[in-house]
Amino acid sequence: MHTCLNYIDGHWLPPASGETMESRNPAHWRELVATFGRSGDIDIEMAVTAARHAYRTWRRVPAPERAEFLYRFGELLRDRKAELAYLMSQEMGKPLTEANGDVQEGIDCAFYYAGEGRRLFGQTTTSEMDNKFAMTVRMPIGVCGLITPWNFPIAIPCWKAMPALVCGNTIVLKPSEDTPAVTHLLFEVFHDAGFPPGVVNLVHGLGEEAGKALVEHRDVNLISLTGSSQTGAEVAAICAKQHKRVCLELGGKNAQVVMEDADLELALEGAIWGAFGTSGQRCTATSRLLLHRDIKDKFTKMLLDRTRELRLGPGTDPHTDIGPIVNATQLNTIEEYIDVAHQEGAKILIGGNRTTAGTLTGGFFFEPTILDEVTPNMRVAREEIFGPVVALIEISSFEEAIAILNDTSYGLSSSVYTRDVNRAFQAIRDIEAGITYINGPTIGAEVHLPFGGVKQTGNGHREAGAAALDVFTEWKTVYVDFSGRLQRAQIDNRG
Repeated sequence: MHTCLNYIDGHWLPPASGETMESRNPAHWRELVATFGRSGDIDIEMAVTAARHAYRTWRRVPAPERAEFLYRFGELLRDRKAELAYLMSQEMGKPLTEANGDVQEGIDCAFYYAGEGRRLFGQTTTSEMDNKFAMTVRMPIGVCGLITPWNFPIAIPCWKAMPALVCGNTIVLKPSEDTPAVTHLLFEVFHDAGFPPGVVNLVHGLGEEAGKALVEHRDVNLISLTGSSQTGAEVAAICAKQHKRVCLELGGKNAQVVMEDADLELALEGAIWGAFGTSGQRCTATSRLLLHRDIKDKFTKMLLDRTRELRLGPGTDPHTDIGPIVNATQLNTIEEYIDVAHQEGAKILIGGNRTTAGTLTGGFFFEPTILDEVTPNMRVAREEIFGPVVALIEISSFEEAIAILNDTSYGLSSSVYTRDVNRAFQAIRDIEAGITYINGPTIGAEVHLPFGGVKQTGNGHREAGAAALDVFTEWKTVYVDFSGRLQRAQIDNRG
């Protein structure tokens, strides 16, 4: 059992309140994984003050030197990969193969942004006047508040922290209360990498307490949040009052289109992985399958046969395909949506129930579920369920598929399976989403490419890739006039 402390100004500290909470294994709820602090305003104040003080010197460390800390962090993270992956599977439930991938993404992210330490490029351009030089440079923003979810407890903190740090910012991280132990180990790696005191800070607690205090703190210059669209709207409203920069990565209602000319075996593998990977608890999960009428019956049978083979179990069991749901609240939400599906006239082809059979007793397990006879206006076709539930929608043409795919308030990921190159490029042009896969599932981001979406999926920013540098820096325009006289721009001196 882990005791998870806050990490503030280079020190491990208990919460000021002295109160603690528990993190338990969702596959075996009686198993206590960790205790962690119920932090509040005082703890956030301490962390922000430390980050503000450290920022004064960290911002002046040359970017290539800051990058060396990221390289060391990545190497140490790689050394502890197996330990972190096992704890992740134990604490939030995803299978070991996925947990290893989660940690690897953090490693890749550290090395990628360490490389950016020598590529924080600006621009040079010509001035409209003689003897005058013009350029742009990136400047850090200040103290960055990072609020991260439980489903990717290593990858997402690294997506945010690595670009923030290499750009010269300092950070205060408030992780999900469902994964405190994993985050504690992550900050052990930060500590061992030798970051100066105050540059990286960790405060555990509840979103409505510690998270809210972090968002509202006037000395926090930026908030980067991954969470629900409702939470994102609330955070954005608070930040707007303070003119505080905010980066939001929110929900999704992603669709995979399978056309009549598709490679059905390939599309099947994509559908299974997209719908049921991480037990469907991903913002990029495939929650809608748009199937052309000519192949719908055949593909549905293939999908059912493959789904029956999936094995539920603890994430720490190497034979598990689908782990538990993260907590009781989320399990109840999934059940509520199954009731909604019944009420709206959808047909449950397989699944639809929580299960406690055999070794699953005492865990939050939900059967992989396929809903048929779903129409685009149903709630189960429009709202994010965040569980192993996929809705089948029949289409009769490619144009209809694109129209249905776009008819949602979200726009994160999308997928089209077809052998027609013309359709592929039409999909790239016409789909309203931040990510489009051709002949691939809706999940599987790479750290050197931008990640994010449109509509209620976010607020226009992107994580990962070079695009994240625009989140964590301000552009400064610089003019150097070496004419020795006053020159006024936009003044017509030509008579």
